[in-house]
Amino acid sequence: MTKADIVSEIAKSTGIDKASVLETLEKFMETVKDSLANGENVYLRGFGSFIVKTRSQKTARNISQNTTLIVPEHDIPAFKPAKVFMEQVRG
Repeated sequence: MTKADIVSEIAKSTGIDKASVLETLEKFMETVKDSLANGENVYLRGFGSFIVKTRSQKTARNISQNTTLIVPEHDIPAFKPAKVFMEQVRG
């Protein structure tokens, strides 16, 4: 499902025009990205959590040059689904 499909589905089920739904969805995604960029987790009860995980430093290999390099510790965004959400997907 694409963003356009989501916008169409929400517009159809709520009666709100697609432009307003798209603007709201874009603002939601922007807010989540900004929160994660500032190190703040986003919790949506019954859906899941958008969290910032810290990956520890590790040694990686460049196979073509047969060298090793150090990948420094860094943060990555992650999504952890809620228990209710997981049960619904599993069926």
